[in-house]
Amino acid sequence: MSRIDRVYEKRGKTAFIAFTVAGDPDEATSLRVAKALIDGGTDILEFGVPFSDPVADGPVIQRADERALAAGTNPDTIFRLVKAVREYSDIPIVFLTYYNIVHKRGIDRFYREAREAGVDGILVADMPVEESAGVMVAAERYGIDPIFLVTQTTSDERIDRIAKKARGYLYLVAVLGVTGVRDQVSSEALELLSRVRKHTDLPLALGFGISLPDHAKTCTEANADGVIVGSAIVSIIERNLGSPESMERELKEYVAQMKAAIHCAIRE
Repeated sequence: MSRIDRVYEKRGKTAFIAFTVAGDPDEATSLRVAKALIDGGTDILEFGVPFSDPVADGPVIQRADERALAAGTNPDTIFRLVKAVREYSDIPIVFLTYYNIVHKRGIDRFYREAREAGVDGILVADMPVEESAGVMVAAERYGIDPIFLVTQTTSDERIDRIAKKARGYLYLVAVLGVTGVRDQVSSEALELLSRVRKHTDLPLALGFGISLPDHAKTCTEANADGVIVGSAIVSIIERNLGSPESMERELKEYVAQMKAAIHCAIRE
């Protein structure tokens, strides 16, 4: 059983998935961020691989990508960072990346090095399921869960196609548009959760726009198997760039608050 599968072994539990851009604002601080998120109670750690054109991301995460790239972050940096996290914790680690990064490194090499570092799942944000054959071969070869996005505009036919290839969990995009904090979880997001559930028994995690304890509670009560938070976490990093100690403290407190909201919610 994979590390990700172990998180979802008891399906009455909603997992908290924390996203941070690897190497933001630099390698050493990024490791401190990862450890703070883990210490706060994160169930799955999602590293964004910094990219110069992150089309799925809003301005907060774009700025984090820019900081990481300016610090010299590259795949070697990221694999080294994963190894350091793996020495600290057995937490499942997922990459969110873009296809150009994988292709430039070489698909087989990227997945092999990811496995050697301790990565459990990879989501290639701009890769359609119809063009995923090469990645699927490498994912199978190295025992890495291929994770796919499902959006509100994804047809039932494509959901079936995606669900047949995906492992670990499906990443359900809660909003139309890019990443970023929103005021509330939309009814459309909850409808997407219900619609996708009819097609698969894979765990379903909602992301994009989720930032508040009330959001986590709403998603949990709608039977989401996971809640993914990125921009709110990256915002904490951004406003504490001059004080790593404050950054760590706020991150731990934030994760604890989100986890408390999940635990207090009653799943149907």
